[in-house]
Amino acid sequence: MDRRIDDRREESEIDDEEFDDDKNNKPSWKKFFTALIRNESVGSEIVVGEGSISGRSSSRPAYFIHPDKRWYKVWTHFILIWAIYSSFFTPLEFGFFRGLPEDLFLLDIVGQVAFLIDIVVRFFVAYRDLRSYRLVYNRNLIAVRYLKSRFLVDLLGCLPWDAIYKASGKKEGVRYMLWIRLSRALRVTEFFERLEKDLRINYLFTRIVKLLVVELYCTHTAACIFYYLATTVPASEEGYTWIGSLQMGDYHYMNFRDIDLWKRYITSLYFSIVTMATVGYGEIHAVNVREMIFVMIYVSFDMILGAYLLGNMTALIVKGSKTERFRDKMSDLIKYMNRNNLGKGISNDIKGNLRLQYDRSCTDAAILQDIPASIRAKISQKLYEPFIKEVPLFEGCSSGFIKQIAIKAHEEFFLPGEVITEQGHIVDQFYVVCHGELVMEEAGGQENDETEEFPMSMQTYGSFGEISFFCNTPQPYTVRVRELCRLLLVDKQSFMEILESYFSDGRIILNNLIEGKDSNFQNELMESDVALYIEKSESVLAARLNCATNDGDIYRLKRFIGAGADPNKTDYDGRSPLN
Repeated sequence: MDRRIDDRREESEIDDEEFDDDKNNKPSWKKFFTALIRNESVGSEIVVGEGSISGRSSSRPAYFIHPDKRWYKVWTHFILIWAIYSSFFTPLEFGFFRGLPEDLFLLDIVGQVAFLIDIVVRFFVAYRDLRSYRLVYNRNLIAVRYLKSRFLVDLLGCLPWDAIYKASGKKEGVRYMLWIRLSRALRVTEFFERLEKDLRINYLFTRIVKLLVVELYCTHTAACIFYYLATTVPASEEGYTWIGSLQMGDYHYMNFRDIDLWKRYITSLYFSIVTMATVGYGEIHAVNVREMIFVMIYVSFDMILGAYLLGNMTALIVKGSKTERFRDKMSDLIKYMNRNNLGKGISNDIKGNLRLQYDRSCTDAAILQDIPASIRAKISQKLYEPFIKEVPLFEGCSSGFIKQIAIKAHEEFFLPGEVITEQGHIVDQFYVVCHGELVMEEAGGQENDETEEFPMSMQTYGSFGEISFFCNTPQPYTVRVRELCRLLLVDKQSFMEILESYFSDGRIILNNLIEGKDSNFQNELMESDVALYIEKSESVLAARLNCATNDGDIYRLKRFIGAGADPNKTDYDGRSPLN
């Protein structure tokens, strides 16, 4: 069909096949970062320059990084290690150090350089659109998204605050900027979210470890703040602090700054834990007003933290979490696939679709089941009509017909590599592309006719399956997903129901479909059941129009013409209203 290639190609979209791992070309880290600097491609993670699809050149970003590929995942795990270190060390540096030792200062600089490199990398990492769930490769959109989200916080966190503190004359307010680095703890939470979905790791174990990490990190941070409060009073008053007045047996902490760092930290952590658990034994307690205020705030926070920990433990016992339901369903499917030897290809398709359903559960059509049909129709019309009215197949159709198609359509998502329709199969529905990219292939590499070459690509506002849909003939080509696709499906029964009221629009669709086609295809289309149904409806309307003309009923005549009746159309006896 003439309109299989979408003329409205978005510059931000690109062929996912270009990201397939090249097993024979394994780039090194040196090549990876050299490519980022020199604007070159490494292996298959970064695509450079311009390319073409279906023989047509399209503008592409200079280079970008696919978020699911090997080298970027290695890099994220490398940054994760530094994020864990930074999240733990930042409270420790704030509470226990006023000027880092040389060895720790050099380690801190290395970590900040790693995060600076990560900031640069993030400007080229494609992301998934929350609505369409497709990958966005447009470099401007990637940059704007990152600038609006975490760029400023990440950049401030990479500044050498210890050096700035020393250069500023050791002003205490400068050290508070260290807390910006705690935003890196989000990387750790994202890591645990991925672990929870990993079927290779026990879910209960993962959740318990996560809850323990949350509890220990909160008490670790509080311990560092407790010690910090004791060091901000004048030296003459340090005996009137919780640690300066502490006596454990015969041991006094009067000169606590001279005590070993490890012992000071353990003492602070002990005070933090027993306070959080509200089982304080009385030997450690707040002494001055500032410490009392912080303990009150800390205990109030601990009540919320305790409720969170207990609530999550209860959810683990009753198995009510969304992630656990997903894991249970995935485990059952894996057992079923192994028992029936479905093969690796089908198994991967099933797993991929289940993960997609989990990620997009917030937009699942099941959510709308309890909403009245009239409101569901309005929602479908709002979501799908902008795509349907731009499809070349429906060019010239009435707005009422477009609205009915939008109401009857339902959406589905297909992962890269999936075959939607196969050559030689007869389909009873046709498809409209909302987002994504597909490729049309013909078995054996043969040509369908002299004007079409395979494979061909199709993107937004494209449609396929209509030839088999209308003519009841085998599908002339195979349609395979190249990039994650969001498609609208319209089944034949719903389409025929719409034609009962809008058969004149059906004639427009047939004319759009046969435009530019050879006579054999036109004859085949004209003999299809859809064409015969439209012909019959037109003949019936022509007969009714003749009756209205014969009776001189102007009102009926105007109504029939308004409904799409053609005054030049003849009835079964070859008569028209003019006759």
